[in-house]
Amino acid sequence: MRFKAVIFDLDGTLLDTLDDLTDAVNEVMKAHHFPTHDRVAVRSFVGSGLRTLMQRALPEAERSESKINSYFAEMMTAYRENYKNKSLPYAGIAPMLEALAGRKVPMAVFSNKADELTKKLVEALLPYPFACVQGMTTEELKKPNPQVAIELAQQMGTTPEDCLYVGDSDTDMLTATNAGMFALGVTWGFRDRDALLAGGAQQLVDEPAEILNLL
Repeated sequence: MRFKAVIFDLDGTLLDTLDDLTDAVNEVMKAHHFPTHDRVAVRSFVGSGLRTLMQRALPEAERSESKINSYFAEMMTAYRENYKNKSLPYAGIAPMLEALAGRKVPMAVFSNKADELTKKLVEALLPYPFACVQGMTTEELKKPNPQVAIELAQQMGTTPEDCLYVGDSDTDMLTATNAGMFALGVTWGFRDRDALLAGGAQQLVDEPAEILNLL
């Protein structure tokens, strides 16, 4: 099975951003004397955008729309200052991307992280020839809405059926399914194998090099 192009999720798939996200969340929690969260807890909160991450981290009594918006603004201020302090590509990602670039396989990144930060992280930590890097611009277009994924395939000159979608969450797998793409789940990210399979993963890989077998 060989696909003609690939779309990658960012957080939990290409980059381990969990420590920087945890620090940003806990800066808000400490400022308001709320209980802080460890890396394992924050890992369970991610996957649906940064606003949802902040919402899930807050005590139940603090989850009104106005309060979430206020705390989220604080978190984003902290995160923008430190978004790449500790974030790094996962082991094996760099050689895999280099190999795909060498083969001239069209590649794109699609994230539920804010578009501005998605682009900054890729530019800083993933210097590879992506055809497009797209983060979230509106709540309506975030995953699992397939519209952006389908548009990315078109920009890469291929059809959804010929595009491999690689991600680490059930949300990614559902996005791929909704877009008519092959859903490939990676097991080194933020969700476990059961969550990926429940989300519709058609295949799982344990190492980045395994992705090369599909392209």
